Amino acid sequence: MQLVDAHCHFDFPEFDGRREAELALARSRGVSHLVIPGVRQPDWGRVRQTALAHDGLFYCLGVHPWFVEEHSERDLAELERLLRSKPERCVAVGECGLDRLRGRLEAQWPWFEAQVGLASAMNLPLVIHSVKTHDEVHGLLRRLQWTGRALVHGFTGSFQQAEKLVDLGCFIGVGGVITHPRARKTREAISRLPTESLVLETDAPDMTPEGISPGRNSPACLPQILGALARIRGVGQEALAQALTDNVSKLYGWLPGGIGE
Repeated sequence: MQLVDAHCHFDFPEFDGRREAELALARSRGVSHLVIPGVRQPDWGRVRQTALAHDGLFYCLGVHPWFVEEHSERDLAELERLLRSKPERCVAVGECGLDRLRGRLEAQWPWFEAQVGLASAMNLPLVIHSVKTHDEVHGLLRRLQWTGRALVHGFTGSFQQAEKLVDLGCFIGVGGVITHPRARKTREAISRLPTESLVLETDAPDMTPEGISPGRNSPACLPQILGALARIRGVGQEALAQALTDNVSKLYGWLPGGIGE
């Protein structure tokens, strides 16, 4: 099986001193590629360097809703400049979005809208962070007439919310939440969505699967998430893994029939 971690903060300091070992372990378990989202302008260089230092690693550039108030219009202009330069292995805009539980939504809205606009203008996918704002995210994408590809990562909403996002062409990120039996709403939603709308992610080092210590999530945990997803949906792991790999290839615009650099 070949697995792709569609959203992993592999540049974060939590991996310092163990990055090579974690990557080797992940690869021994079938994880061939991973995508590192950007969250803050000061970290974009680290994100890029981490990706380019290893085969099979890609990255995104964006401003996370938690950090919008640290940034200025100058940073948005720099983001646009970098994206227009088509940097090597940069595959999406993000992570960007809205979060009702942290920060001020009124401050987050213009940054999210601006990054949706950049992705649309440059025909790049979006990586979206949405916490208790799935209806707002859907409404904004509809208002801006979004027709591109997007990942709503770390999804924990209802089936009805997920279905509306999928109808707009969004992929739904399936992570460690589904390994916890108490996450009944999310597990039920994920069980009912079309396979073609799902991609695997860890969000490591956070969003830990069951049995993993907080902050110790890793791309090596991706097979555990795959196993939980296969059980929830009542299907075999190998066929599911192939379908999910095809999905992430479509999401990030890699070559049809395989993941290319």
